[in-house]
Amino acid sequence: MSAAVDARLAGQRVEEVLDGLAATGDRAACAAAEELVRVLMDFYGAGLARIVERLGDGALSALLDDQLVSSLLALHDLHPEDVHTRIARALDAAAQPVELVGFEEATATLRLRSTAAGGGGCGCGSTADAVRQQVEDAVAAFAPEVTSVEVEPAAPQPALLQIGTRPKPPARVS
Repeated sequence: MSAAVDARLAGQRVEEVLDGLAATGDRAACAAAEELVRVLMDFYGAGLARIVERLGDGALSALLDDQLVSSLLALHDLHPEDVHTRIARALDAAAQPVELVGFEEATATLRLRSTAAGGGGCGCGSTADAVRQQVEDAVAAFAPEVTSVEVEPAAPQPALLQIGTRPKPPARVS
């Protein structure tokens, strides 16, 4: 399991703990826990900002392919690349047979088209789901602004027209 997936699981666990506290009905404990998370995020964000500042663009660019580093930079609004560049980086990291159709910033929806025969390898739904999941994992690390990924099936390929040579006309007898 990659570090980026571990980071996502850690984030999910924080949400679960906060939801569990909220379910107890103890508003003071819930508010204190949420404040603690915000303060820790600010603290780590400030430290990360200082690291980014001292590293400079050259050394930082060497770290941008790392999903965990990229995710943390985006989370703290410190990533030097725009969302479209990070989406391209995510698609490269996912290494799936898809092409970018577009990113709708208003809805945070990434639209892709499968380039695999049958829409995802064998044409079965489970393969398409696996492709989508791998793309979603990469996008979550590199471009967390994307909240929805839609994968269109591959465009149908035109049928191959078989063209043979014309039969020779019969020889004329004079």
